[in-house]
Amino acid sequence: MPTDDANRPLPVLRAMVDAIDRDVLQLLARRTALVGEIGAYKREHGLAIRDVGREREVLAERLARAEELGLPGGVVESIWRQVLVASRDHQAALRSEVPLSEPSRTVAVIGGEGGMGKLLRRLFADLGHAVLNVDLRTELSAVEAAKVADVVVVSVPIRDTEAVIREVGPVLSKDALLMDVTSLKSAPLAAMLEATEASVVGTHPMFGPGVHTLQGQRVVVCAGRGEEWLAWVKRSLGARGLEVVEAQPADHDRVMALVQVLNHFRTQVLGLTLARSGLPLDRSLAFTSPAYLLEAYVTARHFAQAPALYGPIEMLNPHQAEVTELFRACAEEIAGILARGDQPAFDALFDEVGDFFGDFTEEALEQSRFLVDRLVELTAGRASASSSAASTEKST
Repeated sequence: MPTDDANRPLPVLRAMVDAIDRDVLQLLARRTALVGEIGAYKREHGLAIRDVGREREVLAERLARAEELGLPGGVVESIWRQVLVASRDHQAALRSEVPLSEPSRTVAVIGGEGGMGKLLRRLFADLGHAVLNVDLRTELSAVEAAKVADVVVVSVPIRDTEAVIREVGPVLSKDALLMDVTSLKSAPLAAMLEATEASVVGTHPMFGPGVHTLQGQRVVVCAGRGEEWLAWVKRSLGARGLEVVEAQPADHDRVMALVQVLNHFRTQVLGLTLARSGLPLDRSLAFTSPAYLLEAYVTARHFAQAPALYGPIEMLNPHQAEVTELFRACAEEIAGILARGDQPAFDALFDEVGDFFGDFTEEALEQSRFLVDRLVELTAGRASASSSAASTEKST
């Protein structure tokens, strides 16, 4: 006899949810196919992939519809933002912003087996170019590739970059392009201009090779020599969904002293302090707040990377000493305020920093809500797991 709807067993209910989820995936597949057709139309008619006005209309309509159905608007909005990002990424992979008349180039990626090298190979391949992979163990050498390539991209460790530039630069055609992707720009750009008569562009992707999408990721571009190739680089990166930020090499390195050196230095100080505190990590995580958990994730992620990657980024930046000294001075100042119990000075500190961030504070509060909610969920899960483990330990 059929089970009453109000008393359906849990396995039956879960099976029904699974079936609905499969239907959702089928609908997303159909949607992606239509997004591809839209991308083809945009390419044929020279339209940009991203249409901010259209995205706002979609989000507003989906949010209103969600509320009519009694669904949480914030959650639905977050889901649809991800759907829109995936749609843009799909159209970019289909070369929707690459003109049909754009010629295919031969692009050699030196260091193509590294994380960033693999990403660059995929990026240029997605744009329709023939990609040559060059690394220490490839049959094709850097010099051999440079002799035949239209574009040579140097994607090797910072300490090896200038040596590779001096090796390949002299054999490039004057009509070719030499570019790098290092985290410093002044020295590599100067080396490229000196080593070759070809066009030169310096770039710095502000993301790692593990990103899930290139949409909206930033890449700094520093002009060197050759207006046509500079325009090609910016057009190519933009076509793959990247946001191009132009800068002078010296200005780039100065800003990186904050964005990279100071940021990494702070994370390293936090990690070393935690490691030497004498308190096991699990003990602090049992009491974690969302902010502490986020810091713990960032710090653990940082120290999971290769020190050979971060060391040169920090050590070779010409402004390293001034930012680390400023950090030490600020740390000592705050430590003094806390030691004295000086609340007025503490208040003044908050006012000073608050004035610095200005309107960005509102954006930070709004954008961080989703992260905080997600971290609260993770914190609850961690607490439940810890309690369960503790109960099991007591029972045994």
